[in-house]
Amino acid sequence: MRLLKSHVLLRLFNSYVVDSPQPANLSYLWNFGSLLAVCLIIQILTGAFLAMHYTPNVDFAFNSVEHIMRDVNNGWIVRYTHANVASFFFIFVYMHIARGIYYGSYKSPRVLVWSIGTIILILMMAFLNYGPKCTNTYFENLIAFLGYVLPYGQMSLWGATVITNLLSAIPVFGQDLVELIWGGFSVSNATLNRFFSLHYLLPFLLAALALGHLIALHVHGSNNPNGVTSSGDRYAMHPYFIFKDLVTIFAFFLILSIIVFFYPNLLGHSDNYIPADPMVTPASIVPEWYLLPFYAILRSIPNKLLGVIAMFGSLLILLILPIADLSRIRGSQFRPAMKLAFWFFVVDFIILMWIGSQHPNSPYVEIGQISTAFYFAWFLIIVPAIGIVENTLMDIATES
Repeated sequence: MRLLKSHVLLRLFNSYVVDSPQPANLSYLWNFGSLLAVCLIIQILTGAFLAMHYTPNVDFAFNSVEHIMRDVNNGWIVRYTHANVASFFFIFVYMHIARGIYYGSYKSPRVLVWSIGTIILILMMAFLNYGPKCTNTYFENLIAFLGYVLPYGQMSLWGATVITNLLSAIPVFGQDLVELIWGGFSVSNATLNRFFSLHYLLPFLLAALALGHLIALHVHGSNNPNGVTSSGDRYAMHPYFIFKDLVTIFAFFLILSIIVFFYPNLLGHSDNYIPADPMVTPASIVPEWYLLPFYAILRSIPNKLLGVIAMFGSLLILLILPIADLSRIRGSQFRPAMKLAFWFFVVDFIILMWIGSQHPNSPYVEIGQISTAFYFAWFLIIVPAIGIVENTLMDIATES
C-alpha cells in the first residue's frame, strides 16, 4: 500500500512538473506563476516561525515584535523577509494578471483558471499583508487588515478603528457587524486575537486555492501567446521551462536579499515603530503602493457605502472579463485596437495609483473620478465594443 501511494505521488509529480506539455513559444512573462508560488511558500514558512514568538495580546503584541527583532536568533531576517515578500507578491500578481489580460488567458477553456485566480487575489489582499509589521494608512486595513493589526502599533490601532467602521455604512445591521468584528465596542484584545487566528489560518486556504488553480490549469495547459489552440509545438516542462523558471526565481532571491539586508525599511514608515496610543490620531492617510489604485477608487466616490462597493467591485469585475470580451480572437497580439485599449488601461491604473498617493484636493479628486469611470468603462463598454467591431469586420471580410 505504501509503495502504491508513492507510485501515485510520483505519477502526479511527473504529470504536473516533468512531462506537462507547454507551448514552445512561452516567454518569461509566464514565469510569474512560479514566482507567486515561491512567495506563498516563503510567507507561510516565515509566518509560522513568527507566530511561534508573537503574543496576540494588546499589552504584549508590540513588545513581542521587538523581541523577534532583537532577541530571537535571525528573527530580524525572518520578519523583514515576511514583510518585503508581501510587496513582491503584489508586484508579481499584478504582472501575472496584466499578462493574462493581454494574451486573453481568461477566455474559454480557461475561465475556471481565471476565476480561481481572481478569488486568490481577493483573499491575498485580505490576509497576506505584512503580518507582524505595521503600515502607514487607515485604508489598507480594509483590505489587508488581518496582518495589519497584529503588531498593535500606532497605525494598527487607528487603522483597525477607522476602517472597520466603514462597515457601519451597511444599512440596518452595519453597526452590529462592526461590533461583532471588534468583539466589543472598540478595538481590543478580542479583536487582536480574532485577526491573529484568521491571519494564521487563512493562508492555508489560499494555498489550497492555488493548488486548485494549478489543477485547473493542467487540464488545458498554458495559453499560447499567439492565441492559437493547437496542441502542436509543445515541450515538456522539464528541463526547458523548469530552467526558465529557475532563472527568474534566482533573480528574485537576489533582489530580495539586497532589500532585506541593505534596505529592509525601503517600503516601510517610521511610524511603524510607535506603540499604539488611543489618545493620538496619526496624520498620514497614504496606503501602501500596491493598494493605492483601490484607495483612489474608494476616495473618488463621496458616498461611503458606494465607495466601499466600488472598491470591492473593482476586483470582482475581473470575473466578468471572460463574458465581456466578445471577440472571437484570443489575446491582443493581432488586435491593434485591443492592444491600444490594454495600454490605456495600464496607464489608467498607474494614474489611479498616483492619485491614491495625493491629498484629496482639486484637481486630484476630479482626475480620480475620471480615472475610476474609465476603469469600470474599460470592462463594461470598451472591451465588449472592440469585440463587436472586430467580429463585424471579420464577417464582412469573410463575405467579401
